[in-house]
Amino acid sequence: MQMKFMAPAFAVASCLCAGSALAQSSVTVQGLVDLSVGSVKMSGDKASTAAITPGGMTTSWFGFKGVEDLGGGLKAEFALTAFLRPDTGESGRFGGDTLFSRDANVALSGSFGRVSLGRDLAPSFLPVVIFNPFGDSFDVSPLVLHWYVPSGGFASRTWANSAAGDSGWSNEIIYSTPNFSGFSANMHYQFGEKAGDTGTRNIGLNALYFNGPLALSAFYQKVQVSNPLGGSAIVDATSAPVNFASINNQTAYFVGASYDLTAAKLYATYTSSKNDNAAGKQMDDKIYSLGTKIPAGGGDILLAYANTKRNGTLTASTEYKRDTLSAGYDYNLSKRTDVYAVLMSDKISTADRATSVIAGIRHRF
Repeated sequence: MQMKFMAPAFAVASCLCAGSALAQSSVTVQGLVDLSVGSVKMSGDKASTAAITPGGMTTSWFGFKGVEDLGGGLKAEFALTAFLRPDTGESGRFGGDTLFSRDANVALSGSFGRVSLGRDLAPSFLPVVIFNPFGDSFDVSPLVLHWYVPSGGFASRTWANSAAGDSGWSNEIIYSTPNFSGFSANMHYQFGEKAGDTGTRNIGLNALYFNGPLALSAFYQKVQVSNPLGGSAIVDATSAPVNFASINNQTAYFVGASYDLTAAKLYATYTSSKNDNAAGKQMDDKIYSLGTKIPAGGGDILLAYANTKRNGTLTASTEYKRDTLSAGYDYNLSKRTDVYAVLMSDKISTADRATSVIAGIRHRF
């Protein structure tokens, strides 16, 4: 009889001890799987493609994150997370992508803020994905497409993306400030790791402010090193109407704002980038975007528009333009699972307008 009562008591004590241990140190397996089906055609593409594609709303990923409480408010953290393409089972965002190209870093955090070392976010990433209604969609967010994604593929681009240096930086140190009444900032430095050349590097910073319905953000970055594998910060295109060589120096800045009216959340951003190559030629981009997210029927109506004006001595015409409009609905089946449908219209000034339509499901774990 005594043993009968001792068994559950021992089980409870074991659970309490385990909970205490987990409070001190924990490692979690996390990830997200997102697959969509539809017909995709960007302006300049020869034809539409019917396919199942990975990451309609978010690039699929999985990995490990951990934290250890070192006492006195000091914590050690790590993240090792990898992108994947669940439509084929392949790793990475594209062929040749590194295994942990999403995150590969270790950090210390405390009352002083946070310092991380390794592969981590670029200064542009958080401002760009937070201040548009489609978030971090590299398939249908107009702002993300214009800033990060080349049209026509990486080998032969009908539209070269504006950003140099990828959405994440390798060999990076980030210092993140504590939160001061809704304001925080992150300072980024990526080593070029070239012997005898300490001047080749990436530097940047961003600032974020959240206060009730209002949110504001800005970033600045100067990019000379590509990612994730190193080398020059190349933004290249081999086909008309943009035909320019390697970009080895980019300076960019961004300002963005959002305001939540409850009935709708409004977004607006402006981005400017200047690219120089070794021959002294330039490509200048000006991007503005507008968007709204409207709660409706257990989900959100999403509307977003981005417009880029490109000029400079590296472009084939005096001014080269692109505008993209996306409209969609994202419905929450649960806290971790949602389904969505999106219609997108894309137009480059030297090509016909193209239309894409996708529907998909996203699950977080």
